[in-house]
Amino acid sequence: MTELRSKQKIAVVGTGVIGASWAAYYLAQGFTVTASDPAEGAEGRLREWVDGFWPALETLGLADGASRDNLSFSSDVADAVTGAVFIQENGPERLEIKRAILAAIEAAAPADAIIATSSSGLLISEAQAGAKHPERIVLGHPFNPPHLIPLVEVLGGTQTSEENVQKALDFYTSVGKRPIRINKEVKGHVANRLQVALWREAFSLVENGVVSVADIDTAISQGPGLRWALLGPFLNLHASGGEGGITHVLEHIGPAQREWARDLGEYPETDDYIGLMASGVDEELEGYDFAETLRTRDRLLIELIGAKKQAPQLP
Repeated sequence: MTELRSKQKIAVVGTGVIGASWAAYYLAQGFTVTASDPAEGAEGRLREWVDGFWPALETLGLADGASRDNLSFSSDVADAVTGAVFIQENGPERLEIKRAILAAIEAAAPADAIIATSSSGLLISEAQAGAKHPERIVLGHPFNPPHLIPLVEVLGGTQTSEENVQKALDFYTSVGKRPIRINKEVKGHVANRLQVALWREAFSLVENGVVSVADIDTAISQGPGLRWALLGPFLNLHASGGEGGITHVLEHIGPAQREWARDLGEYPETDDYIGLMASGVDEELEGYDFAETLRTRDRLLIELIGAKKQAPQLP
């Protein structure tokens, strides 16, 4: 498989932070990567980001033959996707731009190549409208940063073939990702919707003076977030019910949870809340070197990801 990968080409179209992270990950998996982005200075920024990501990928473990030397760059999308076995598109979250990029990819991509978009919110059915071969366009939405976080959300639009959805799932699994299959299109997909539900209440609690920004972060990072890093919300809820499991706990606290849910705040309708949240973040980070904070986060993420891989009883 490794020898096969070394002869296979992945195309990464759009090389912002997400695209660069994907490029680094595919390189670490032993593929040849050709990246494309029309922005001035894009290649230099891409190579700087890949260099920055590489130590973490080395810690996680490189495939045989993995090398940053396998990265090439072209400002021409057609050149980048020619001969690619898989294409990861990472363009702006604007429908008209997304469609134009997908059209350019389609014009030159091999007929059997899957075209996966990293879109965090656009509906695939809308993005693939007007495409010549919409059956091979899928959602392949990562969680930031893609070179570290295993999750990828996979979804087909109304014109995507079931075969190609399965091919995308199989591909991401084969390169060490943990893809989930989304069965129905919804705005924001799944993980981002779950995040927004949490942020909605976090914003409300801060706006209403219940708690500070820093204490919200502590409440999650030192509380349920520790459990969520190991098991998801349903399995943690199941564990809370003892022998009766999730059935018992929902029967026991369900009425109270419904009451809490009715009391939850709404997402702010104007931008007035932004200054309050930003000032809270500034206060929380006072005295910290945030770049070093992120490096520490990534180091601990690597340790946690490695530990979970060695724990077969964690789903």
